[in-house]
Amino acid sequence: MALLHLLLLSLFCTLVVHQCDGACAEVDSDTQAVAGKGFKLGCISCKNRSEVEAESYVKWEFRPEGESEFYSIYTYDENGGAVEHESFMDRLDWKGSKRSSDIQDGSIYVLNVTFNDTGTYHCHFFRKLIYDNYQFDTVVSKVVQLTVVAKASRGTASIVSEVMMYVSIIGLQVWLLIEMIYCYRKISAAGEEALREAANAEYLAIASESKDNCAGVQVGE
Repeated sequence: MALLHLLLLSLFCTLVVHQCDGACAEVDSDTQAVAGKGFKLGCISCKNRSEVEAESYVKWEFRPEGESEFYSIYTYDENGGAVEHESFMDRLDWKGSKRSSDIQDGSIYVLNVTFNDTGTYHCHFFRKLIYDNYQFDTVVSKVVQLTVVAKASRGTASIVSEVMMYVSIIGLQVWLLIEMIYCYRKISAAGEEALREAANAEYLAIASESKDNCAGVQVGE
């Protein structure tokens, strides 16, 4: 029975993964980078109606900490990306949607992060929705407040996620153990019942045979 539950659980997970494959989910970007390492600036804007055809491009802007003005640092469309500020030259790489005119993931990757990269980043999705009789332009903006530190520190969310992972694993193991004990008891009870039925059947057969033998003796006398 436990094996059956595992098979059903595996089948369910496979179906869920298959159905969710390629789906869009808006996840917030991390906000703490480590100096000297790479960092992914996440930016996702899901289209509300997947059946509607669309064209879009993404534009990233940056305002350094302590300054008041934003300036453009990167633009990406279906033809590719372009770095637009010298301070990020050769340090930005596209990590979003590829080979598509309908961009929903506009994430970029910053190489060799420096303390000067601390500040506010704006990610803008310029999307054109294409209907049968008209077109509709939309702009969706996301904000990432980035802090650059010398050494990585674990955030509360990371600690809670790890604790929940271990709790889930332990809970699953306890559930499997309970299922195994339940199955063992059911099998044992079924085996004992089968033995009792076999013993009763054998007893009845012996009793019937004895009765027949006694009847034969009486007739012979």
